[in-house]
Amino acid sequence: MFDVVKHFLHKEEKGNDATVSKAGHDILVATCALLVEIAQIDKTFTEDEMTTVLSILKEKYGLSKEHADALIAEAEKQLEESVDLWQFARMINENYSNEEKMEIIEILWRIVYVDGKMDQYEQYLMNKMKNLLRISHDQLIDAKLKVKYSTQQQNNE
Repeated sequence: MFDVVKHFLHKEEKGNDATVSKAGHDILVATCALLVEIAQIDKTFTEDEMTTVLSILKEKYGLSKEHADALIAEAEKQLEESVDLWQFARMINENYSNEEKMEIIEILWRIVYVDGKMDQYEQYLMNKMKNLLRISHDQLIDAKLKVKYSTQQQNNE
């Protein structure tokens, strides 16, 4: 399990295994919470959105379907208990580089465009994420265009 957590973080951590595992788990839950929040911001968590989130967790973080399902359940529980998204963003800001945060923003855009469009709630939340994750408006738009272009390329193939 310790090696899996190190893989999630893409960097070496110092400390005992329990501390690192707990920290790694918390960071992963925080990241997953943002994915779940963008997927259900319009009050529906569609099958396509769920499939995309599961796919991302399996591909990017190397989770099995069972671990991904458990992580989503934990993220949903944390979201229900939270007042806002600041606690999740703080965890990400403290542990991820700007490059890693941009990867998260791109993943969030992927989830937004699963259905091919962005609604007003998704737009609002993405602008909020920009502020919470301390990225510029230009970075947000660059990530959006990158994802839209990539999605169009895949659809044309």
